[in-house]
Amino acid sequence: MTATIDHRPWRGVLVATALPLNDDLSVNHDRFAEHCAWLVENDCDGVVPNGSLGEYQVLTPKERAKVVETAVAAIGGSRVMPGVAAYGSAESRRWAEQARDAGCRSVMLLPPNAYRADERSVLAHYEEVAKAGLPIVAYNNPIDTKVDLVPELLAKLYDEGFIQAVKEFSGDVRRAYQLAELAPGLDLLIGADDVLLELAVAGAKGWVAGYPNALPGASVELYHAAVEGDFDTANKLYCQLHPLLRWDSKVEFVQAIKLSMDIVGRHGGPVRPPRVPLLPEQEAAVRAATERAVDAGLA
Repeated sequence: MTATIDHRPWRGVLVATALPLNDDLSVNHDRFAEHCAWLVENDCDGVVPNGSLGEYQVLTPKERAKVVETAVAAIGGSRVMPGVAAYGSAESRRWAEQARDAGCRSVMLLPPNAYRADERSVLAHYEEVAKAGLPIVAYNNPIDTKVDLVPELLAKLYDEGFIQAVKEFSGDVRRAYQLAELAPGLDLLIGADDVLLELAVAGAKGWVAGYPNALPGASVELYHAAVEGDFDTANKLYCQLHPLLRWDSKVEFVQAIKLSMDIVGRHGGPVRPPRVPLLPEQEAAVRAATERAVDAGLA
């Protein structure tokens, strides 16, 4: 299977990339470039740098810009959909413009998250960032942002032309059917690894994914089996991978995915504060689940 570029570049398996750090917590851009290339070589369709898995909140502006440029240089702008979240709409628009100028063809945007924004603020936020001229994939993560992009609001954002897709992380798979009724042209993207099968069945067009950072081959096979209706294959893989996939919805998801990367021979490395290393029992659980996946031939 060869990853292909769609005119809707947010479709398929786009990996929310973990960011390799050195022991001194500096960014290892060479390793990051190699990681992006490796993911595409393993049939992922693209990458989403500067998301929460990429620890964007603790990057300097210079580091954040270089992450995007590094990914584009490694795999081409068509395959890079950066996260452009920021506290202010003007800053998010500037990050969208930086992505555009670097050669990217879409961006991913959280709602305002410095406070619990109301509907008018959300609409104004997406309208401002849309002025950068790139298609926007909304990111609904009410667990972390406390702002819920409910189906009715997403339909308004789509009808206004501010967004083209949504990464859905609420965990409520029932919303997929509401969205299909309210905004049939809006692409639904799987936003949490541990509801992949449920949202694939509901018509998802893509997956902004965490665990392919460590297990791209099995993850891509799972996604395609699910969306193509090969449920025997999909269910078997889903059951095998779910002990890892569920970490994507836990507070310690960055640490867990980076540990799995280290175990399978990639470079996950440390995390930046205020994140701290996993507790011993958490590390043991991730290690055991990853080693079972390796033993099952999934790595």
